[in-house]
Amino acid sequence: MRRKTNWWRVLVAWTVATVAIAVAVPAGAAQAADETTPPPMTNGFGLTQVGTATGDGTNFWITVTTPEVAGEQHIKIILPRGYYDDPGRRYPVMYFLHGSPDDPIQQNYPALSMSDRMITVIPDGGARGWYANWLDQKTKAGAQNWENFHLRQVIPFIDANLRTIATKKARAVAGISMGGFGALHYAQARPDLFSQTASLSGDIDLSVRSMDLRLAVVASLVAYEPSVHSDAAFGSPYPVFNADWRWNEVDPSQHMDRIKQGAVGVSIYVGNGGGSPGDLEFWLEAASKHVKNAMDALGMTYHYVNYGDGSGWGTQCDGGHNAGCWEEDLRDLIPRLERHFAS
Repeated sequence: MRRKTNWWRVLVAWTVATVAIAVAVPAGAAQAADETTPPPMTNGFGLTQVGTATGDGTNFWITVTTPEVAGEQHIKIILPRGYYDDPGRRYPVMYFLHGSPDDPIQQNYPALSMSDRMITVIPDGGARGWYANWLDQKTKAGAQNWENFHLRQVIPFIDANLRTIATKKARAVAGISMGGFGALHYAQARPDLFSQTASLSGDIDLSVRSMDLRLAVVASLVAYEPSVHSDAAFGSPYPVFNADWRWNEVDPSQHMDRIKQGAVGVSIYVGNGGGSPGDLEFWLEAASKHVKNAMDALGMTYHYVNYGDGSGWGTQCDGGHNAGCWEEDLRDLIPRLERHFAS
């Protein structure tokens, strides 16, 4: 009886296997399943994940904690089309830095998902983190070491968890508004990490020539909750007895020589706010011109676009400090980065 039962089980197993082969899952179905679920990410480099990833297999974000920055931070990741097609293929990475007071989740520019040749990573920069290690770490905001978080933790974490090409040549940093400052600042601080940097309407002149922008940074420190004092990030903003030396040290417009020496390519996009002083872009145009003048004095080559009131710069741009213009900037920047990475 036992022997007869065993043969019956073998027969059933063989029949099931035969049917399974006959109705085998079409090629690519397992691939499709992978694309619906974010890939697993392993903690490390001081980052600890909280909860599970949100999104699908190619556009998702994770939440992390780190001793470098108080609270929970998001990291949004956009993988190229076809990422799961070839498990042996590796990709260059663009780190995209958001503006103030945005966060990574809100960075939904269609252009960011247009590439099939590179990974895009959007790390949290806080509402007013200014992509810097703050001078005062004891404010109500808690630890604010954004530069350490991004350059010492996020980059190696991404390289360890995704199929990146972990070289300077295959890494770029770009950003909008506050993130434009961060992109040039990071390229100046660590030119060994990036081969390209780009500012989209960036606060890239914090010198006394652009005192309006310096005071805008101060306003963000004081106005956003929890409010902190004006000197929290870069010390005194006032040019008295060299008290503002830290502002000058991080000011991109005064240190373009570091980017030249580091062989980092530069792209700058800016409008004129339609000529209205009420639009922040009006003031950023002057800041970008100051950086352009500095690059000209150094004999640098660069990509510079001043689209003025937006006429001729796509259908969404009115020259203002807004997403319509940044979408057009990205549509110009991303194919250029792809060509650079492929060269």
